[in-house]
Amino acid sequence: MTKRLLLTGASGFVGSHVLRHVLVNTDWQVVCPVTFTHKGVQDRIRVSLGNREDFVDRTTLIKVDLASPMTSVTAAAFGKIDYVLNLASDSHVDRSIEEPAPFVINNVSLICHLLDWARNHDNLEKFVHISTDEVYGPAAIGQDHVEWEDLHFPSNPYSASKAAQEDICYSYWRTYGVPLILTNTMNIIGEMQDPEKFVPLIIKKIISGEKIQLHGDSNGVTGSRFYLHARNQADALLHILLNQEINKYSIENHVKVPERFHIVGEKELSNLQMTELVASYLGKSFDYEVVDFRAGRPGHDLRYALEGSRIAATGWKAPLSLEESLEKTVKWTLENKEWLYL
Repeated sequence: MTKRLLLTGASGFVGSHVLRHVLVNTDWQVVCPVTFTHKGVQDRIRVSLGNREDFVDRTTLIKVDLASPMTSVTAAAFGKIDYVLNLASDSHVDRSIEEPAPFVINNVSLICHLLDWARNHDNLEKFVHISTDEVYGPAAIGQDHVEWEDLHFPSNPYSASKAAQEDICYSYWRTYGVPLILTNTMNIIGEMQDPEKFVPLIIKKIISGEKIQLHGDSNGVTGSRFYLHARNQADALLHILLNQEINKYSIENHVKVPERFHIVGEKELSNLQMTELVASYLGKSFDYEVVDFRAGRPGHDLRYALEGSRIAATGWKAPLSLEESLEKTVKWTLENKEWLYL
């Protein structure tokens, strides 16, 4: 029997890529709770479905705000669900710094209400919660954070809200037996990304000839990130759903934590190197200045890094290289410039 997936955040950037990837690679039915009010854009779902009537038939959109308590009516509309991929969260660091309380409250509320539904849903096989590398805080040069070895040291309200989500998920796994798997991932790139994010932002600035401000230290050295295309992220999540067993809490068997996987980018690039690569695909030069990362964004971290050997050991490898991913993203954005003005 075909599976039914509850995909939250489907109108978000990453969620829309996950929706497309699941529809292309499975025969599953996908249920998508959406609001279009938390940076979600309905056009992303339209583009992801394309002109495929079979994709439309297999996708159910339910207008509901997960930050509000879930009613029995909404639960009935969801129906029987086998898997959950939870990508719903506000995710922009600058907005979390400007308005921290509503930002944090939204992210904490939605995970609590979703887990309250999950703990009472007897058919649920897997609940995969998607988190971020930022929960660990900054990584020193040469350091990669490791699953269940490194602690949470979030540097800003966004990353603190994601750390809180993880801890709440853990408590529901421990107390109620929610079949939890946690994932942490890197900076995501790809088509249809919000223009406030780094890659579309620098594409827009390079095209318009504006000077680019790059975060760096007092010596002019820019920060760095590992980048991963959204379809690579989607491929890893589908791999986990299809192949990974659930850890159930057991004192007797010394099982004290649920499964967790770091979904990592293959290559680390400085902010300047990333800008240079984008400019090369645009065929344009650019002007930039390095600004103090602490002055430009309080709570900003110069470097994040995750150790990715656990998911690699399961046989997963990113389908697209960073260069292929980025070139594809830049080309698509040039052909669809309206996405730079969302």
